[in-house]
Amino acid sequence: MLNNVDHKDVRIITDRSAAYGDDVMYVMTFPFEFRSVQAFYPILFHLDERGELYPVALFGFEAGENLFLDEAGWHARFVPAMIRRRPFLIGFEADKGQGGERRRMLSLDMDSPRVSRERGEPLFEPLGGRTPFLEEMATLLETMYQGADLNRRFVEALQEHGLIESVTFDIALADGSRNQLLGFYAIDEEKVQGLSDEALGKLSRNGFLMPLFMMLASTTNVRTLVDLKNARRKAAA
Repeated sequence: MLNNVDHKDVRIITDRSAAYGDDVMYVMTFPFEFRSVQAFYPILFHLDERGELYPVALFGFEAGENLFLDEAGWHARFVPAMIRRRPFLIGFEADKGQGGERRRMLSLDMDSPRVSRERGEPLFEPLGGRTPFLEEMATLLETMYQGADLNRRFVEALQEHGLIESVTFDIALADGSRNQLLGFYAIDEEKVQGLSDEALGKLSRNGFLMPLFMMLASTTNVRTLVDLKNARRKAAA
């Protein structure tokens, strides 16, 4: 749990690099950022180990591959919240004043390579107050906390109308090699087109219609990933 005594000198390195764990194939994303995410990345669904579906922003075609990342940094104008929030976490502690209910607390992964005493963004002002950077991170995590519940309700609303389907992307690269992207799910566009006015109205009233169309639009970015992969292979050759 963060406090201005133990962590008064702590700084956070905000550079984008594989050394700081940014070399990931995908991360969870949230409807509140779909408009920005869909401008650069495909948004698909992924099934976790608990059997729950959640939306993800896709960065590559294999584990550990982020086609937007190289030695110079992250090459897209928007970085999803799940990447930006690192190394911050939401912790919980019992709130004795409310019948032992858990209270959300801003926490920090002290083992993260982003944590430094020498460089980076400071967390606390000299007199102990939060810096604007820390306030921004606290707001981001609270928004993500609410966004996780919205994700669950968004998926349930789409499943109610049978709009989610398993997909396989056949990736043909310029060097003649072929790859398959397996284990992801997408919105069935044909079924969306067949929705009744009542169903569309319900999705709209619940705030799910716009995220749905953002996801559909984002799948054109699979072509962007293919182009980035081709360029990377050509440069390596």
